Amino acid sequence: MRIARIAHSEGFAYAALGDADGQEMALEIAEQPFVKPTFSGRKWPLADVRLLAPILPTKVVCIGKNYADHAREMGGEPPADPVMFIKPSTSVIGPNAAIRLPADSSRVDYEAELAVVIGQPCKDVPAEKASSVIFGYTVGNDVTARDQQKADGQWTRGKGHDTFCPLGPWVETQLDASDLAIRAELDGEVKQDSRTSLLLHDVPKLIEWISRVMTLLPGDVILTGTPAGVGPMTDGQSISVTVEGIGTLTNPVVAK
Repeated sequence: MRIARIAHSEGFAYAALGDADGQEMALEIAEQPFVKPTFSGRKWPLADVRLLAPILPTKVVCIGKNYADHAREMGGEPPADPVMFIKPSTSVIGPNAAIRLPADSSRVDYEAELAVVIGQPCKDVPAEKASSVIFGYTVGNDVTARDQQKADGQWTRGKGHDTFCPLGPWVETQLDASDLAIRAELDGEVKQDSRTSLLLHDVPKLIEWISRVMTLLPGDVILTGTPAGVGPMTDGQSISVTVEGIGTLTNPVVAK
């Protein structure tokens, strides 16, 4: 099932996306989508609503250098354990919303990522039970002010600007994420092209690792890492990230 957050003529809602009446429709979910959804009966053609970030996380937990080729392009060897950092919830934007380049950064990079959405409160989850706490998967872009990341030595400023965490276009709740194609295109030119099977630490291990440290809440997002090919974006460009089985997340890039 594809779950989205939408803006419609009367406000905002979670919705399940599907075919009805011969066209693609958004079917309003009455409450939160994390349990078996109930529907209000209201529906809109998908063309008549605006897709928002599909989830409102309390936190976005990110994993750095989780593809060997990316670790090496960043000038080091792959780490033995997951490297964890956090993006604030205020960095989240949805499809077609603008990534805004900070005036005090000279280089802002795209980073295509598979994003995991948590479906229930959880702590100390063993890897073999990780699937029980996953709500679904979406597409993420771990936008990074690379110069600030390098200057600071830790990554909060470089990763945490408003608009630096595009998510979308929806959450796919039924997906085997172990071997999916992942790709980034900048103005239509392929820049990253890899598969999630090349993750150094897979999704179950990441959930185990992260949940040892902190409680994960419904809607929290895990960005699983980016493959090689990261690079800068400039004002006026457009970045698209595609994950097989989910869809494509596209965002324009503008100067702040």
